[in-house]
This record gives sequence, C-alpha cells and structure tokens, in this order.
Amino acid sequence: MNRLSDWLHSFAPAPTVISSRERVRAAIGAFAGIALTSAVSYWFVQDTNAIPYLIAPIGASAVLLFAVPSSPLAQPWPVLGGNMLAATIGVTCAMWITHPMLSAAIAVGLSILVMLYLRCLHPPSGAVALTAVLGGNAVHALGYGFVIAPVALNSLIIIVVAMLFHHSTRHAYPHVTSKVKRDGLNQKIPAELRFGFNTDDLNEVLKENNELLDISRDDLEKIFQQTEMHAYRRRFGEIRCQDIMKKDVITVEFGTELEEAWTLMRKHNIKALPVVNKSQLVIGIITQVDFMKNANLDVYDNFEHKLKQFIRRTAGYHSDKPEVVGQIMSSPVVTANMHMHIIKLIPLMTQQRILHHIPVLDDAQKLVGIVTQSDLVSALYHGRVANIKTLGLSS
Repeated sequence: MNRLSDWLHSFAPAPTVISSRERVRAAIGAFAGIALTSAVSYWFVQDTNAIPYLIAPIGASAVLLFAVPSSPLAQPWPVLGGNMLAATIGVTCAMWITHPMLSAAIAVGLSILVMLYLRCLHPPSGAVALTAVLGGNAVHALGYGFVIAPVALNSLIIIVVAMLFHHSTRHAYPHVTSKVKRDGLNQKIPAELRFGFNTDDLNEVLKENNELLDISRDDLEKIFQQTEMHAYRRRFGEIRCQDIMKKDVITVEFGTELEEAWTLMRKHNIKALPVVNKSQLVIGIITQVDFMKNANLDVYDNFEHKLKQFIRRTAGYHSDKPEVVGQIMSSPVVTANMHMHIIKLIPLMTQQRILHHIPVLDDAQKLVGIVTQSDLVSALYHGRVANIKTLGLSS
C-alpha cells in the first residue's frame, strides 16, 4: 500500500518557485501577445475567409514566450524557424502522402529531426506540422502560402510583442547566452577562488546524460554557481567585508606624482593604491601592474633603469610620458559595499584577469577600507575551520 501511495505521489507536480507577481505578469503578457497577434494578422490578411488569420499553435508559443522566456525553446529563432520549417514539412507531406494518418506522423517526426539539427526546436511547431496536414481544405488550398501567412506572420508578430513586453517590464528577452569562452575565463580564476566544479565538469555530465534540457547551458552553470554561493554563505555565516577589510588605507589623488605613489607602495609594502578625490570618493586605483604596463616593463632588460626613468618627474611643464597617477590609473574601479557578504567578492575578483584589490565603500559611497585576494582566502579558510569546530562541538 505504501508503495502504491509513493508511486501516486511521484506524479504530483513540483511547487512553482516564482512569485505571484511573476505569474500575473506572464498571464498579462500572453493576453497581450495573442490579442495583438490576432489584431495585426487580421488587418494584414484582409480576406479571412480564404486565409486563417490565427493558428492554434501560437497559443502554445505564447506560453513559452511569456511564461518561460529564458527557455532555449522560446527564443526568436526556434519560434520563427521551427514554425516555418514545420509548416513547410507539413505542407509537403500533405501534398505527397495521401493517407492523413501516415502523413501526420511523418510530418511531426521529420519536423522534430530537422529542428534538432538546425537548433530551432520549438514544441508548438509539432502542432504546426499537424495543422498543415489536418487543417482541412482551407489550409490545403493555400499550399506553401500557409508557411508565410498565417504561420510566419503570426510568429513574427508574437516575437515582436514579446520583445516589447519583456523590455517594458524590465525582463531580458531574447535570452542571450554568453559568447565568452568559459574555459578561458576559468583558467584566469585563481585555483583557491574557483567553485567546486568547472566548465569541463559540467560539459562531461551533460554528455553523459545525453538528454536535451529545457535550459541553456550558461543558465545551468549560473544556477549551480549561485547555489554554491548560497551554500558557502550558509557554511561561513555572516562574514562581511567590514569584518575582513584593511581600514588604514593609503590613498593618493589624481595629481599625485608617480614617484610619490611608487614610494608609498614600497614604504608600506602594498601593491595597490585607491585614487580618491577631495570628497573621499574613489575615482580609480593604481597598482604595480599599471606601473609595469605603462613603463613597458614586460621586457626585463634594464628593469630598474626603465622604472626609474618612468616615475621620475620630467623637468619643465611639458612631457610626452605620464607624470601623475591619474594618467595611468585604472578607472572605473570595481568596488564593494562594507555590508556585502564576502562570498560576493569571489565573482568580483574574477571579473578581470588581474583584480586582487577591491576598495570598500560605506553607504555614502566613501572609502572606508580595502580587501585583497589574500584577505578573502584567509577569511574563507578561517571561516571554514571555525565552522568545522562548531559542528564538531555540537555533535
């Protein structure tokens, strides 16, 4: 009896995790999409007795476009390309295969195969193929004209409406996947700051499962990374930037001479100086890398001589080389709020190839400290150790 009960419970739908506001937004979007698609198509077709101005599968497309707009199945190319391909295949099957059952089956199966190869899989397109075969005399009389109107016409209009609707409600559509090669980015992230998995791990798992998922690969990776960040936050507790930052920050201004800035770095044994204005607002940051890059020190011949020549102030008022900090500083600069959890520093420190120092600001956007990569690694390590000891004591 328990097995039967468990088996029946396995069919229960999983709870929907989106808010009520998002559900209402999806419903309003679908209403607007179908209403406008119907109205514009009706106006464009004119003779609705000869050409149907709206096809039923567009209702299914509306569900995807407005309820799950981030789905790979709901993007413009799958909607337009999938519907038009399925319509073309359906019309062809209806013309050449006289038996409607066989024609319908071949049309749907062939449409799926072609859509998969052309990367435009769109579930409602299966219904488009069926409509082309079983739509009756009105559809058959249109021939390949059915592909243009109403199929392509309906598809184009609802895509445009979806773009406008999502933009007006501040949601991203189309859902653009990252063009950056994740492998290259992953190699730039220091080993001690990487998450528990990398791009290669995810790719291998997806290959092993060999199953099409209704989520883009980049979105899946993003969800995993955000989940790990939440897990880290739960394990390490509420450790914030203000708890680990260095508060006695040595700063310079835009007009500070390069020689003075370099001397400050050497004297205090630091590798970066935030650049602030008179209101203590951060306008940039200057690092040892900035000195090396601008002094052309990538070649190590005469290293010390080149550096001295670069930082030494030029006599007179005119110079072809940089003279002050503001001329070589990095700007704009990545910053963190003092109340930010340290886990959120990890993606900040991996946004760029070399970003080992992050100025920390208060709620008034004024500089109150600085966090280095070493500070972050130390905090993560000690937080983990403290958590293990706490769990050990509690057990």
